[in-house]
Amino acid sequence: MALACVALVSLLFGSLAWAHSSSNSYLTLSMPSQQLTLRADLHVRDLDLLFDLDRDRDGQVTWAETQARSTELSAWLAQGISLGASGQRCTLGPVDLQASQHADGTYLSALWTPLCPSASNSLDDARLTLRYDLIFSQDNLHRGLLKVDFPRYQSSALLSPERPEVEISASDSHPWRVFGRYVVEGVWHIWIGIDHIVFLLSLLLLAPLQPSRQRVVHWQAAPQARPVVLDVLAVVTAFTVAHSITLGLTITGWLTPPADLVEPAIALSVVLAALNNLLGFSAVKRWRLAFVFGLVHGFGFASVLLDLGLPASALVAALGGFNLGVELGQLAIVAVFFPLAWILRQTRFYRWVLVSGGSMVIVVLGLFWTLQRLGWLG
Repeated sequence: MALACVALVSLLFGSLAWAHSSSNSYLTLSMPSQQLTLRADLHVRDLDLLFDLDRDRDGQVTWAETQARSTELSAWLAQGISLGASGQRCTLGPVDLQASQHADGTYLSALWTPLCPSASNSLDDARLTLRYDLIFSQDNLHRGLLKVDFPRYQSSALLSPERPEVEISASDSHPWRVFGRYVVEGVWHIWIGIDHIVFLLSLLLLAPLQPSRQRVVHWQAAPQARPVVLDVLAVVTAFTVAHSITLGLTITGWLTPPADLVEPAIALSVVLAALNNLLGFSAVKRWRLAFVFGLVHGFGFASVLLDLGLPASALVAALGGFNLGVELGQLAIVAVFFPLAWILRQTRFYRWVLVSGGSMVIVVLGLFWTLQRLGWLG
């Protein structure tokens, strides 16, 4: 029975196994000396998958191997990135390709000095439109992190297959606009953060069941909704309070944990939350797990915000908006999960397949993510 459950749940969760085959590219729009510049940094690992750059098959992509394909890379970049101003397309011009180092390895840096005739007299006030379409067709979890750093305002955005285009305007620098934009970014981040979603669902799986000293698969359905709702609210509130603490401390510079420890710790939290479900009566209170590991997840949220580049002129608005967006995203997930769990709570399918089998699959999935982020898997 257990094997059958695992097989079935594997079908339900199978698409999650590739949750972190994704990657980020970093885009920057700036105006040093009143000259508009556009920069795009893409990991050579992603480029190797597309262009087979590692010609000697030694497992390492060198800058010489990348330069050898510079003509193809330049053409590919030009067709996947476009910039417009005041409704008219800008000319990107020649691209300067260089190598740059980020925390996770070597990147190809492409630098343009776009020409936007329609906004030549007031570029800082123009409404710019940036479109980014690279790598999405090969990896639908790929993201482009845009940072705008102009003399009069700063902004940021997250580009995805669903949102490949963003508009940029000085009018968007008003604190309320910044707040609203970062609410959207927070909601979006929690919805695409599969590890965060799996962690939250792991903590909620047992909520509609009544604890007993029997094995989890023999727990009875909770007879009343009120205690279950309070349990769910306790878990969500603990997670929110915890990630708000570390998010704020990291953004303000009080804490700077290394990213190569934070990401494996987030994956490990998924493993422990799922294992906790299988312990049954002796399990740790789920709201306590939500708080402890919520602190770790807060570091992950902060990493995203730092990558996006918070506007210094509206730091509080951006931080508050992102935090609220994460909370709204969580509540939306709970709003979908809870009614279904409540309806199914009396069935063997829920206890055996979703709770027991699902938790075992999540353990395996979390271990895979942990090993992958530690660099022990390719």
